[in-house]
Amino acid sequence: MTNRISIICPLYNAEDYLSSLDKALNKQEDVNVTEIKYILTKSSDNTKKILDLLGADYREINSKDFSHSLTREEAVMSAKGDIIIFITQDIVIEDNKFLHKLIKPIINHEANATYARQISKFNNIEKYTREYNYPKNSRVIAKDDISKLGLKAFFFSDVASAIDIKIFRKLNGYDQKNLPTNEDMYFAYKLIANHYKIKYCAEAIVYHSHNFTLNQLYNRYKLTGKFMKENSYLNQYGTTSSGASMAKYVLKRILQEKRFDLLFCYPFDMSARLIGMKVGKL
Repeated sequence: MTNRISIICPLYNAEDYLSSLDKALNKQEDVNVTEIKYILTKSSDNTKKILDLLGADYREINSKDFSHSLTREEAVMSAKGDIIIFITQDIVIEDNKFLHKLIKPIINHEANATYARQISKFNNIEKYTREYNYPKNSRVIAKDDISKLGLKAFFFSDVASAIDIKIFRKLNGYDQKNLPTNEDMYFAYKLIANHYKIKYCAEAIVYHSHNFTLNQLYNRYKLTGKFMKENSYLNQYGTTSSGASMAKYVLKRILQEKRFDLLFCYPFDMSARLIGMKVGKL
C-alpha cells in the first residue's frame, strides 16, 4: 500500500450527506488514504459544525470563489498523494473496498485515470440514463477508440474518479480555466488526446441519485451547451448522435419495464435536455 491517496471533495449545504460519507471513506480497506481534503463553500446549514465535530481537514471559501474546475485544480496542486480521488458530497458508498477497486487499474498500469459506476436508487428516468452511461461491463478507453465511440470516448465523471497526480499536473489540469460544468470531460479529452488511457470500473460502485425538475434539467444542459460552444473542437465527435442514442435507450427500457408513468414524463424530460443544450450553444 505504497500509493498514497488524496481525496478531494467540494461541499455545499452538505449536512444530509457529510457524516455518512466521511464514515464510509474512513472505513475503506486495502488503501493508503493520506488525506481527505474538503472544500466548503460557505453554507447556510450545519456543514461547518459537522466538519469541526469530525475533526476534518477543510478550508472554507466564499460562493463567488467556487469553480468546478479551479477549486479542484487548486486542491490537487497542494495534494500529498500519488493518486487523487475526486468525489462529490452526494454519493453513497456501501463497499469498503470501493477505493481499492477504483485505483487498482492505475496501480497496475492498466490506465492513467478511472471512474466509477453510478447507480440511481430512484425509479425515475435517471435510473435508465445511469444504466446507459454506466453499464455493467468495464472497459479501457484509448485514442484508437475515438473513431468508434465518438464523444463518448471522453466521457468521464468526477462524481467518483481517480487520476495519477503526476499526469494531472503534467497536463496542467484544467489549464486554469473557470469551467462552469464538464470539467471532467475537458480533462478526459486531454488524457485521450495525449495517448493516456481511461478505465471505466464497473466493479467500483457508488449510488448517486437525483430527482431533477424540468427546470433543473434545462439549466444543467444549458450549461453543457455553453461548455460545448466554448470548446467547439468537441462538436466534431457527435454531440447530437450521443444524445439521440441515450434517448432511444431510455425509451426502450421504459417500455421493457412497462413504466407507463415514466412514458408520460419522457418527452418533457428529453425536450428539457435538448432545448437546454441548444440554447446553451447559442
